[in-house]
Amino acid sequence: MATKRTYQPSKTRRVKTHGFRAKMETRGGRAVLNARRAKGRKRVAVTAVN
Repeated sequence: MATKRTYQPSKTRRVKTHGFRAKMETRGGRAVLNARRAKGRKRVAVTAVN
């Protein structure tokens, strides 16, 4: 019997946990966004269309 793969992708869950609005909820998340903006990242957070 083969073991189940651990990554079972779901766009909904991905966005809910790592998305922009999720990051904006917490102080730490906002800090992450600001740091990524300062670094010049093309994408600051995960979106449904990434």
